Amino acid sequence: MPSLPLNVPRYLVNFAPKNVPHRFADVLIIGGGLAGLRAALSVDPSQRVVVVTKDKLRQSNSTYAQGGIAGVIDPDDKVEWHVRDTMQAGGNLCHQDIVERVIEQAPERIRELIEMGTEFDQEQQELTLGREGGHSHNRIIHARGDATGAEIMRAVIHRIHEAENIEVIENAFTLDLLTHDDSCRGAMIAQGEGKSLIWSKQTILCTGGAGQLFRETTNPAVATADGHAMAFRAGAEVRDMEFMQFHPTVLYIAGSSRSLITEAVRGEGAWLIDSNGKRFMEDYDERMELAPRDVVSQAIVSQMEKTHASSVFLSLKHLDPDHVRKRFPGITEAVAEFGLEITTDSIPVRPGAHYMIGGITVDQEGRTSLKNLWAAGEVTSSGLHGANRLASNSLLEGLVYGRSAGVGASQVAMAMDDDFRIAPVSHDPLGPANPSLDLSDIRNSLKSLMWRSAGVRRDEKSLQAALDTIDSWQRYVLASQFDNAAGWELQNMLIVAGVIVHSALKRTESRGVHLRTDFTETDDQNWRRHVSIVGEHTQLTSVPNDR
Repeated sequence: MPSLPLNVPRYLVNFAPKNVPHRFADVLIIGGGLAGLRAALSVDPSQRVVVVTKDKLRQSNSTYAQGGIAGVIDPDDKVEWHVRDTMQAGGNLCHQDIVERVIEQAPERIRELIEMGTEFDQEQQELTLGREGGHSHNRIIHARGDATGAEIMRAVIHRIHEAENIEVIENAFTLDLLTHDDSCRGAMIAQGEGKSLIWSKQTILCTGGAGQLFRETTNPAVATADGHAMAFRAGAEVRDMEFMQFHPTVLYIAGSSRSLITEAVRGEGAWLIDSNGKRFMEDYDERMELAPRDVVSQAIVSQMEKTHASSVFLSLKHLDPDHVRKRFPGITEAVAEFGLEITTDSIPVRPGAHYMIGGITVDQEGRTSLKNLWAAGEVTSSGLHGANRLASNSLLEGLVYGRSAGVGASQVAMAMDDDFRIAPVSHDPLGPANPSLDLSDIRNSLKSLMWRSAGVRRDEKSLQAALDTIDSWQRYVLASQFDNAAGWELQNMLIVAGVIVHSALKRTESRGVHLRTDFTETDDQNWRRHVSIVGEHTQLTSVPNDR
């Protein structure tokens, strides 16, 4: 097995503490999605919190979440059933204690959102409960039909603005975590033309996903794996990076932004048909369109090959048109921009990169392997999702782990002295950026390479070729020092792409979202384990035994 290419610098830019401004915080939170903001609201009011976000607060995967939050609300549903569904979807790689812990908290975390002002959909003054793929019962709550994330973030952001101890720094690129004596001491950020160092007692990473690594993706432009990359450079353990979840139904129209068509559409009864009009899911799984996402994505790719077509189609023609338009106003509007009527036309869809299941290893409270560094949300590997995330468990994870990390970091920070000190850290990389580099060309080439070689289907030959290519790009791109976000994002994407492909090569089996066409069977005897990476070292770690 080839070793992981390590052309990775410790820091992306040179700096000396005496030459830049300094700021101080008790708790620094990097990322302004649901996990980050929930963490901020959980810090004791006596503690100064700084939230740094790359764009505006509303530009995160959380805001764009069309699906809802899964939770046992119906008296006829049971926590153990939700646990069972999560474990089954996770391909026998979930940590049962983590699954139980998160799911048991769901009703309380949802209640907190309602108290913050979130207006979830209701019928006769009762929460409306929907069903999505992999769930055995109706337990998904939504807001404004298909705009759940936007409504939740509206309410949470309002609460953030009311908190006097929380400062939000928008449009700031976090370049790197600062470390000294094997401990996280804060972060370096770039804002406008300048850079500054934020020193903190405790730091929480909530930077979201890595979907922009792939040509076809549902993720917003900000999802460039920055948190994964900076944690890796700082020496934190990352785990299960081969597991990228591909959403089965992404709008596939030339000129569109590859909009997500939420799982709830199939939950309401939509059919998947191929280019010949055949409803094909019955050929792949008895659960039909409500099979877990990995099953549906792989079935769609297989059916596209059989029919020599570039997509399959969602059909809602057999459903009540008024209900469809009311239930999915955002999707109705999105497809209408391209001349399609959601209730009468077949909607072209195909899989796209959606959710990064792997990430920074955290314990049940959100601690990483690096002292004084915590993490929550999509940037983490918590043990909840295993090898395939169950629909609508992600916002729930962000709430649970955001709160836990915020409480934990706050308690540690309050126990520390207020003698903030500047650590003796500095860095002088190899040299300036090569002005002849076409960063957009490299980025587009990387996204296409990852889609071809590390997409829904993988094999050793294509993965090894991809790793060699990424290695060659890393040699000259990571050796350059850039002064803009485009360069830093590309460097982060190249680092994480190498880790993903290396991990996918290492796991010689198929499990969940990781489909190896040269190792098609799931091998529990040898591979019911995690692929864990710290720097150049890769090891396999066991999944805890089910209780």
